Amino acid sequence: MQNFANQCLDMARSILGHNLAAIKEDGSIAPLLNEASLPEESAHALAAIGEFYRATRETTLDNFDIVDLGARCLKHQIANVDASNRALAYSALGLLAFGPAKQRNLIWEKLTEEERNELDKRLLSRSDAKGSLQAFNIAKSVARFSMGLSKKDETGRLIDEFLTQIGTSSSNGFFSDDNDQGISGVFDVSSLMSFIFIRQALKMHVNLSLCERKLPSVRTFAEKLIKILPDLVRSDGLGWAYGRGVGVYGQIYCISIILQFLRDGWINAEKQPVYLDLLRRLFQFFFVTYLDHENGTLVVNDAERSALPSQTTRIVSFDTARYLCQWSRLANILGLSLNVPSYVTKTGGRFVFFDKTNSKEQGLFVYQDAASGLHVQLPLTGGRGRLESDALAFPHAPGIFDWPVNCYMPVLLPELTIHGVKTIPSFYGKHCVTGLGLKNSFTFSYEQPELISCDEKILSGLGSCKVTWTFSGATVLADFIYKFKQPVTIDSFRYVIPLSVPHSSYHLDHSFTLGENSLQATVLKDDFGATWSEVKNVYQDPAFKTYYGKICYLQVLERRTALNVKAGKEYRFQIELKPDVQLIA
Repeated sequence: MQNFANQCLDMARSILGHNLAAIKEDGSIAPLLNEASLPEESAHALAAIGEFYRATRETTLDNFDIVDLGARCLKHQIANVDASNRALAYSALGLLAFGPAKQRNLIWEKLTEEERNELDKRLLSRSDAKGSLQAFNIAKSVARFSMGLSKKDETGRLIDEFLTQIGTSSSNGFFSDDNDQGISGVFDVSSLMSFIFIRQALKMHVNLSLCERKLPSVRTFAEKLIKILPDLVRSDGLGWAYGRGVGVYGQIYCISIILQFLRDGWINAEKQPVYLDLLRRLFQFFFVTYLDHENGTLVVNDAERSALPSQTTRIVSFDTARYLCQWSRLANILGLSLNVPSYVTKTGGRFVFFDKTNSKEQGLFVYQDAASGLHVQLPLTGGRGRLESDALAFPHAPGIFDWPVNCYMPVLLPELTIHGVKTIPSFYGKHCVTGLGLKNSFTFSYEQPELISCDEKILSGLGSCKVTWTFSGATVLADFIYKFKQPVTIDSFRYVIPLSVPHSSYHLDHSFTLGENSLQATVLKDDFGATWSEVKNVYQDPAFKTYYGKICYLQVLERRTALNVKAGKEYRFQIELKPDVQLIA
């Protein structure tokens, strides 16, 4: 892994070199063109600088004094009275990377007594955190005790609370990043981030025995995620591809947790070749798809690709540099070779139960077809109550089945507007079942005893829906059966098929895209009387970008006039998709 380690460190140097000049005298970060600066960018910068120092022990980079720049970033966060828990946690780990003894910490030396006292007070503050926010409280506690700012260590208790919440939010021990919005059960890429962040914090704790005691408990839950990665990672190296904030982070977090598990000896020798192959493919996809090799910068937000508003190019660049330094350090320790046989893709379908209770069932259905290369991730999880498409229950397959970033539309799902409220069969189910159908097809079905709105509110007493997805080779059949509990008026019906292309410059050769025949959608049954609208060209519209490329067209099947439906009668919508799956030339 020596070449891999060196390559990661070289990339980190390049990315940092292009972004350190953006750190202003007051520690804030100058934005790139067409982007707005965010207050927490300096926290991410400090975390990246700290990890670079931890990996190299160098205090300068391209004539920049990184100690001075790091101190500026920390001072900026201290001065920001509205700094978030996340920003303080990133700042804390960045500070701690320069050493736990405050008498010898190069950043601490540059703080005034007033700034030190204020930082101590901020690190002590605890919010009523849920989900991934708990990981940030843990990092703050680690920094405060390790720096000698407190004689009482809360880290163990906070980790126990974090793990206890997992048990209460998931019957199968999967981490749920719940908040106060939407339906519970948010099982997305933030799960990986939380475990990665906690492990990094524990490894920097001054009390090594605490780390040795608590890491095995964390492992118990984290390994549930790493065990699904062989089914999740596509043959071209695409990683986690559903839920909010994927894209480059869907690659970074998968790579990080694999390296951490390898470093801690949590992957047995028999399984190591499989995960080393995953690591190689994930890194190649990341390297080719998101890095501007000529300038050594990241491309996450341009005319063809987008990210969340919170994922500015500065933040993503500093985060990526931080992880690259971590990968380099871990790879140097491991000394393993990435020269392993490629994992052979097999046709199959699998549903992973994240949570199964009397009130709801949630999970992830993964299907892959070895012949065509079609590989989908179909989530049945909460989406934080946001009007976005990231967590909707359709087959996510970048290049084949795409969706817009930071935007809502009923992608490959029927949207019924009833009494002015939009409903969509996503977020939760009951009686989730997978099985083999005719001609070796794979089916995934679930029921919704009560309809749910697009902002994840249960609409009791209105109606129910049964959903069945059937996958046979590259053919996808979707069947939606509605039954209403009372006579209602459906204001409108809408079903949207986005058609996209990969990024024109930053894509992996031999990745997947649609051929000339597109998706070949055929409506087999429609009791709602919808008709196809004229295909809408949205290529020039900046709102229709994905994490991976640009949406070109929208095919919309809709009914705009009201439809009165009867109680107890079934209303069915069935559509078949035959995507023309091709490799990018």
